[in-house]
Amino acid sequence: MSEPGAAGVVAAARALGLSVEVVRHGPVGSLREAAAARGVEPHRLVKSMVVRVAEGDHRFVLVPGDREIAWPKLRALLGVNRLTMASAEEARRVTGYERGTITPLGSATALPVVADASIAGRISLGAGEHGAGLTVDADDLVTALGAQVADVTEVARPR
Repeated sequence: MSEPGAAGVVAAARALGLSVEVVRHGPVGSLREAAAARGVEPHRLVKSMVVRVAEGDHRFVLVPGDREIAWPKLRALLGVNRLTMASAEEARRVTGYERGTITPLGSATALPVVADASIAGRISLGAGEHGAGLTVDADDLVTALGAQVADVTEVARPR
């Protein structure tokens, strides 16, 4: 399956009634570079993570750029003892997007969405292709996706 790209993501967003803007910026080497290129603070660059609950059962988890998944919190929320990140290959198969471009908008498979409770205001997330981001209002996105909002992250550890 080929990537639908930003045009497909914008079409999916508009079909949900969302007002969005695509910001094209070219290659970036880190989350901080991507945030700067998109003109947002790192906490407003939202990562769309794909987690595997069980065989054939995945979720999108929307995580602010300066945070990471708190696995015990997410397991408790979903009522499971074990979760894993989907491999790059698995995430592409399920969503149709490569890592670094993943978004719940226009995904090849409609997955349930969990949004961290700290996501607010204008945010930027993947636009379905490298070198581009999609800007949208967080509350509108959460509502349009029917996302479950919960505290499922913690401050990212320095690397």
